[in-house]
Amino acid sequence: MANIIELAGVTKTYKLGDETLNALDGVNLKIQSGDFVAITGPSGSGKSTLANIISGLDRPTKGSVVIDGRDLERLSDRKLSDYRNRHVGYVFQSFNLQGTQTALENVMLPMYFAKARPKERKLRAKECLEAVGLGDRLKHKPGQLSGGQRQRVAIARALALKPDLIIADEPTGNLDSARGEEIIKLLKDLNRQGITLIIITHELNIARQAFKIIQIHDGKVRISS
Repeated sequence: MANIIELAGVTKTYKLGDETLNALDGVNLKIQSGDFVAITGPSGSGKSTLANIISGLDRPTKGSVVIDGRDLERLSDRKLSDYRNRHVGYVFQSFNLQGTQTALENVMLPMYFAKARPKERKLRAKECLEAVGLGDRLKHKPGQLSGGQRQRVAIARALALKPDLIIADEPTGNLDSARGEEIIKLLKDLNRQGITLIIITHELNIARQAFKIIQIHDGKVRISS
């Protein structure tokens, strides 16, 4: 997948009692393959909604989301799930790791659901953990790892199925500044390898490192580079 992302007139509406809220309001946006994009804005501005729609986790109320010429709205649930699983790696602020499983087992999970062979799962998970500098922590559980190390496990898990796109939602939010800088450096290194990178952040020093900044306020976007 070439991973050119095009949003046209994307609106996402929620009902809150008698009130209608436009989380996104007529968003037009194009992200090229290999881009590094930062999405910024105040809490509740629509940042995560935009990321969820790009990733296929949510669908717009109106408008189209086209990935490499294919409209996500026209995909069956099965094909949309395949797009999410095989082309998008999602990194969460809270890591979302299974506390009872080792780092290796956490990274193997997406491959289990993708029905990869057991030997292939183990080899690929080891490879991903080594790529993020955790080759010596394969058997450690999340409670035995620092915050920065847990975020690295989360990034390794996002890499498991060799995605074209990584979306990182406040990836430094639970880390101190030194560990946060390490995580951003790691994500930028992945972007230099050709992976399209979208980071949701409220930290301007991180946003300014991106090729393109998407600022959201009241569901509307302003783009700068």
